[in-house]
Amino acid sequence: MNRSVIFKTYNQDQLSLLPPSYDDLVPKNHPVRIINTIVDHLDISNLEKSYKGGGTSSYHPRMLLKVIIYAYLRNLYSSRKIEQALCENIHFMWLSGQSKPDHNTINDFRGKRLKGQFKKIFNQVVLLLNDQGYLSLKEIYVDGTKLEANANKYTFVWAKSIKTNRGKITKQLKELWTYVEKVYADEEQVPNTPNFEAIDPEKVSQTIDQINAALADKPIDKKVKQKLNYAKRNWPDTIEKYNKQEAILGKRGSYSKTDPDATFMRMKDDHMQNGQLKAGYNIQGSSNNQFIVNYTLEQTPADTTTLKRHLQEHTDSFDQLPNTLTADAGYGSEENYQELEDQNIEAFVKYNYFHKEQKEAKSKTDKKPFTANKLYYNEQTDTHYCPMGQAMESIGNYQKKTANGYVQTITKYQAKNCRGCPLRSLCHKAKGNRIVERNHNLARLKAKAKEKLMSEQGIAHRKQRCWDIEAIFGNIKQNMNFKRFMLRGIEKVETEFGLIAMAHNLKKMSLAQ
Repeated sequence: MNRSVIFKTYNQDQLSLLPPSYDDLVPKNHPVRIINTIVDHLDISNLEKSYKGGGTSSYHPRMLLKVIIYAYLRNLYSSRKIEQALCENIHFMWLSGQSKPDHNTINDFRGKRLKGQFKKIFNQVVLLLNDQGYLSLKEIYVDGTKLEANANKYTFVWAKSIKTNRGKITKQLKELWTYVEKVYADEEQVPNTPNFEAIDPEKVSQTIDQINAALADKPIDKKVKQKLNYAKRNWPDTIEKYNKQEAILGKRGSYSKTDPDATFMRMKDDHMQNGQLKAGYNIQGSSNNQFIVNYTLEQTPADTTTLKRHLQEHTDSFDQLPNTLTADAGYGSEENYQELEDQNIEAFVKYNYFHKEQKEAKSKTDKKPFTANKLYYNEQTDTHYCPMGQAMESIGNYQKKTANGYVQTITKYQAKNCRGCPLRSLCHKAKGNRIVERNHNLARLKAKAKEKLMSEQGIAHRKQRCWDIEAIFGNIKQNMNFKRFMLRGIEKVETEFGLIAMAHNLKKMSLAQ
């Protein structure tokens, strides 16, 4: 028996008695309504004050803020695609009140108006989430990730290259002066030796002039004359270029010419985790319950030197310090441990070789039993003991500074007589008696950290860190498909990551309801 097919009515010319409202087309529990409600309650008075009176009317900053945050929540990062969505997407049309700013307006608002303003707006949302019980500011999990900058990876400047090229100029100036000394070899009066340090363009130019003056009345080799002419034309400008590049570099080892604030970093951005050198920024984030609590951007690839500033940013933003902080071994330095102790923050921060120590403790054999950290130390007598039981007494200490200027104190201990010791070949390979070094403060802080990490509470914090902050970075890079910044310059990039962080928090909030 054949049955006739029945289709639903389809008539594009069907008229409605009343035109539909966009509000009726947006579901009540849709994320766009959450963004609309939250942004309506934010204080954006500082943002509004940035507008100057006169001229034509401006789009309201609150409307633009809503649109950009919702766009980032929907993985729309291009200003042109946001412009298109404002004309085609019902949710964007409802949110904007049918306003249609073009891509230039959107990009200027994001890159210029929000620069230096957005972090305070983000902090207001974090405090709101804290008040409503979605997250806690007292217990944070810290980690870092690297994101690629909007920069050409082939236009770079390296600090080591500048240093090498400066050295070449200095070397060639010395070679030219050696030629002058050969010319004056048979004369009693030799011209005064010039300054060869290729630091200042004027000094380099003066040195070349001094060499030319010394050879003015002398027969000069043709190749030497050509080199002097080339040096006079090019080297002062080259040194001036190096000085400008070093001013941009600061303490960094590299930067990109298309985004001078970006530093070249090793990034694991493929499934094989192969390190690729790209211009980027080191994003430092702290989280609680998979909500981003705080973020800072760093131009250094190492996490070790970033924690102090990240903590200060937390204090400045919320006028309080966290009670507990959990981080991986990238933050386990003496300076960081001391800072956390001074601030009275309970720290669950791993140090280098923490996991290796646990494996060695479970292993029945020890492959390196004579390393300095495994030698017995008597704290009362301040004495180390070598594997043969010989006392190693202190022979003094010295200090060294870290990259952040933190001063470490290292004590040296030396054995009295290693001659004829049957374990010498296994113990050490130095010619004289063995010397070991010990940082007493770091050893104390590591022992304290180990005790906390191995406690029941420490194990729980270490497990939670993996699915808390690391899951956020995974969501941003994979689900939100944000792997490369759209803007250039650290201030604009900081605003852009703030938008990503805000979108992540509000999306998670909407899912939690």
